[in-house]
Amino acid sequence: MQPDERGTDFPPAFGAVGAWQTTLVVGIVTLILGLIVAFHPSGSLNVIAVLLGLLMIVSGIFHLIRIFNSTESHRVWLGISGLLLVVLGVLLIRHLHITVAFIGVVIGIAWIVQGLSALAVGFSGGSREGHGWWIFFGIVSLIGGIVITAFPVNSVTALAVLVGIWFIIEGLFEIFDAFLLRRISKEQVTIVAGEGAAAR
Repeated sequence: MQPDERGTDFPPAFGAVGAWQTTLVVGIVTLILGLIVAFHPSGSLNVIAVLLGLLMIVSGIFHLIRIFNSTESHRVWLGISGLLLVVLGVLLIRHLHITVAFIGVVIGIAWIVQGLSALAVGFSGGSREGHGWWIFFGIVSLIGGIVITAFPVNSVTALAVLVGIWFIIEGLFEIFDAFLLRRISKEQVTIVAGEGAAAR
């Protein structure tokens, strides 16, 4: 089967190829942002608020885009959460005088949720590889979130460094996951090619 034949759908393997490339780009961008923030923390609260606001806006937009997918379940909740994330992101960028304590609590909660999600993926089993990395990332994120939430009032420089480290860890994790997806996509392409040869 040729993927460029008219009226022929692309096999899932070709979609996986684009998925790992997108994940790799996101990981590299996140890693670069983390290095900039960690080694140049003098940007203080304004930089932290803008970065956090942009992340929330982007995440909210992705949620809103997903509601137009007819196969997506719980589209109403995706729409509500997407709108809330966009509004909160705009508020963070609009009002840069928000206190360090509030930003610390937001980041701490985000770390806790992300850590719990990673642990759930790591312990859930299934065919996805890299369970050890998911569990490790989940534990680190969970502990970091608890510490930041318990002590939200820190200096701007220290908070900026923590956010930079968070971006660095997440960027490295995304890059690692991209190469896992790349290997899986190669296996899927091989299987599709073998099925096509057998059909002929």
